[in-house]
Amino acid sequence: MYIFLHAGMRFVILKNMILFIFLENQYIFMEKILFNNMLYTDKTIAGAFFFFAGIQSVLLMLISACHYPGYSISTNYISDLGVGTTAILFNATMIILGVSTLLGMYFVHRAYSYRVLTVLLILTGVGAVGVGVFPEDYGLIHGIAALTAFLFGGLSAISSHTLLTFPLNYCSILLGLLALGALVLFIAGIYLGLGVGGMERMIAYPVLLWGVSFGGALMGSK
Repeated sequence: MYIFLHAGMRFVILKNMILFIFLENQYIFMEKILFNNMLYTDKTIAGAFFFFAGIQSVLLMLISACHYPGYSISTNYISDLGVGTTAILFNATMIILGVSTLLGMYFVHRAYSYRVLTVLLILTGVGAVGVGVFPEDYGLIHGIAALTAFLFGGLSAISSHTLLTFPLNYCSILLGLLALGALVLFIAGIYLGLGVGGMERMIAYPVLLWGVSFGGALMGSK
């Protein structure tokens, strides 16, 4: 039948066949690209949230301490920054830390479905938000929120090692153990000459450093 058609019609049919084959191949190609990028994007977005959470916390805590009259990183609690002249800045920092952690958790769960880490990150994020929503002058509820963030932040660092490669997997375990060890000493009132504020930072900083490194690793992964 094809050979009996005039040249113009044969050209149109041939052109449409080529166009159809091209579009079909493009669809298959784009489907693969979108599917692969979906997994990649989940990890990248998660990493960005964790990286941002850690960086903004360290920097804004430093700025808050500089603006707090007579503040000492050795003798003052971190949460002292949540009352007085720096209250708005510090409490907002903690809320952003918690929300960013929860958002990062969501995308990590989408990428890996690692339930243990998901639960630990939820508790860490909720604890951090609680620190900002219920400042130091709220008493017990603030203490519970801070303990929750510290404890489950350290456990999150340890748990995340299964998603990381050498040597960062061992570094995450080390940072988690350092935070938990410092938490035990802090509760026991053993400050090793660092003061109450110094020992509290030995809990918080390893967790924040883990968050930054974990975020960087996720953003750089394929």
